Parts: sequence; structure tokens; C-alpha cells
Amino acid sequence: MRGAFLAGLAALLVTPALAEGERIVSVGGSLTEIIYALGAGDRVIARDTTSSYPAEVADLPNVGYIRNVAAEGVLSVNPDMIIAEHDLGPKETVALLEAAEIPLIIIPESPTAQGLADKINAVGLALGEEEKAAAMAADAQARVEAAFEKATSHGQAPKRVMFILSLQNGRAFASGADTTADAMIKLAGGINALGSFTGYKPLNSEAISQAKPDAILMISRDNNHGASNEELFAVPGMTLTPAFDTGSVIRMDGLYLLGFGPRTPDAIEDLADALYGG
Repeated sequence: MRGAFLAGLAALLVTPALAEGERIVSVGGSLTEIIYALGAGDRVIARDTTSSYPAEVADLPNVGYIRNVAAEGVLSVNPDMIIAEHDLGPKETVALLEAAEIPLIIIPESPTAQGLADKINAVGLALGEEEKAAAMAADAQARVEAAFEKATSHGQAPKRVMFILSLQNGRAFASGADTTADAMIKLAGGINALGSFTGYKPLNSEAISQAKPDAILMISRDNNHGASNEELFAVPGMTLTPAFDTGSVIRMDGLYLLGFGPRTPDAIEDLADALYGG
């Protein structure tokens, strides 16, 4: 599978300048992390809003939020290459960037141990750093698998976890199945309390109480989506949950928790420790 994935990606990287690109715009926090981890951070000349790690990226020009990037901002920094996550948008921006004939590499996403390895290898291929990427990918995959094994071998009953991305007009906007949050909950040995639907949607009080979460997982308050416990438990239905009874609310940095990048194995361990004790 890995060989077929990389062979397919290599077919897209037909421009010789790709591996020599010295001016890279990175759109996607996990990709920026990978580029820096591969030792190519000095080639990044601009980044998007989700790229917040490592700290030095804050000094780079910001081309906007990944789903709402302005093509003019990207092109104004005169890049040799654009590396982006799969949800780069809007469509008009993607069309303009493709028309500019600057290599645009869209990196596939799959929130699994193998998917993380594939992502790292794909970035390494685009950068001409295949050997470094292969070593990093193998290590990351092994560490994710080890973290999952540890998270599911503590002997405790799996906890039901509800991931709430944000509160909107007093309602919780939460994660169902087939999301990165869902994958992280399962990798940390939990059960997604909202696995009956896919994607994200707002919840009514009945859905919250029926989900019976043992813990609420949220983005840290220093991120835009954060909310206080007072705001959270004021949401209708929340006081009827086991999480309210125990005050179990877990907050993690958004990119760290959901980015699926080099730090993901550590994020899985941290989440598991928060759920079951280190």
C-alpha cells in the first residue's frame, strides 16, 4: 500500500524544480510541522493561520485561514512551491493557484498510523528529503501504534468522550464519526459518545443527555474555539451527563490534538493519561 501511495504521488511531482524549491508556502499546520521537523523550515516563506508550531513560524507572513486563502496573498511572496492540506480553499483560490503554474502539492489526509506515515513521506518526496522522511515516518507510525497499545491496556472500562469544537449561540457544535477528533478519541482508548452520525453538527439537549459522555474534550481556551466550564455546563442537557457530575473536561491545543503531525503520538498519550491517569 505504501509503495503504491508514493508511486501515485510521485507521478504528480513531475516538475524537476520541486525538490529544489527554496521558497515554500505551507498551508496546513501539520505540514508546516513536518517541513520544520525535516530540517527544511528555512525554506518556508509564508504560512497559513493554522500553522502555529514551531514558535518561529509566527514571524512569517500569514496567507489566511486554510479554507479561505486569498490567492493574491500566496502569489505576492513569489513562491517556488505551495504545499497544502486537502481542505485548501476556496475553490476559486485553488483554480487561480493552479493557473499560476507554480507547483501546488495537495497532501492526502488519513487520521491513522499509516496515514501519518504516508503524509510525512509525501512531504519528504515533495521536498526531495525522502530518506529523512522515511525514517521519521517509520518512527511516527511505530509510536502511534505503541501509544494506542498503551492506551487500551490499562484494564479500565473505555470512557465515552464527547468532542466539542465550539459553542455557537449556546449550542454545542460537536464531532461525530469520520473526523480527526473521532480518530484521536479511539486511539487514546476512548469511545466517541457521538458515533451515530458523521462529521460535525450542532447538538440539542436531548442528544447531549442521551450521549452520556464520561468526559468532554475541547480545544484550549487560548484557541479561538475555547470556552469556560461555566459556559460549557450552561448548555442545555449538559448537566444531565456523567461528565458534569465529575467535572471531567479535557482541554488540549487544537493543532496538537487534531493536526496529525509529528507530535501526534505524544498527543495520544496525553489524552489517554487525561482519561485514565498516567
